[in-house]
Amino acid sequence: MAGRAVVRGVGHYLPEQIVPNAAFEKTLDTTDEWIRTRSGIERRHFAAKDEATSDLATRAAEAALADAGMTADQLDAIVLATSTADLTFPSAATMVQARLGMTNGYAFDVQAVCAGFVYALSNANALIVSGQAKRVLVIGAETFSRIMDWTDRSTCVLFGDGAGALVLEYEEAAGTPQDRGILSVDLNSDGRYKDLLYVDGGVSTQTTGHLRMQGNQVFRHAVEKLAQTAETALGKVGLSSADVDWIVPHQANIRIIQGTAKKMGLPMDKVVVTVQDHGNTSAASIPLALSVGKARGQIKTGDLVVTEAIGGGLAWGAVVLRW
Repeated sequence: MAGRAVVRGVGHYLPEQIVPNAAFEKTLDTTDEWIRTRSGIERRHFAAKDEATSDLATRAAEAALADAGMTADQLDAIVLATSTADLTFPSAATMVQARLGMTNGYAFDVQAVCAGFVYALSNANALIVSGQAKRVLVIGAETFSRIMDWTDRSTCVLFGDGAGALVLEYEEAAGTPQDRGILSVDLNSDGRYKDLLYVDGGVSTQTTGHLRMQGNQVFRHAVEKLAQTAETALGKVGLSSADVDWIVPHQANIRIIQGTAKKMGLPMDKVVVTVQDHGNTSAASIPLALSVGKARGQIKTGDLVVTEAIGGGLAWGAVVLRW
């Protein structure tokens, strides 16, 4: 027998403010058509002035717990993926812990930019299968609107704010690819590519900074690395693209999503796509898409799901799980 980390619940939260592409036409040399053609994005959500990342994360966490039929005091840990935490410290995860009324266990943040949720899932899975936790709340939450350069049309039109969450629980299993739960993980990073996607500020420089990206270079790396990491993760448990029911990718750009699916030999009708409605929500995009995919009736119990993401670092990876 082997233990698996099984998804018990999923939820998400999006700020009320919806910003359509047309809103950028007033201040930038851009059009709705230009943004749609290059990214597939039609609209995105921005947090209100008094809304912080931990606020979004808490709302998503509450939705996931409700979906799981659990309360916060049943959790052993919270792992929160974000690059836009409220404060330098403490972690946004501990803020969520307090707001949920969870006084036991532990909570911490993971920072791997857009790959953050994949890294967080990997950490949560390791905690569960090693016996250090039985139930873990995994959250991805971002307020990227706070680090945009609003004069840079190549980046500021791409990102949005939001949060998504999963509840994972230990379950005895047979140790085969037919088990429910997380089956395999593949994580990677290569710091030589730092200048392709970064924020030009931070604590040690005493500035907040803005997001900077070499879009063409990121695109080139993304399609190759995302397909490769997904196939590697599948191969670790003797599976292939032919076994996949759904790819739930990081929602960065429709062309990256399409290119990755093509490279894996999978049709787009096996891909959960939400980028048109949310833009790139970084670490929040995969749990957001998982929650929306379940709500749409796409992802069902027993489906084989592959999630994959790439972000600044560069950092990238994939998780294979059976829903």
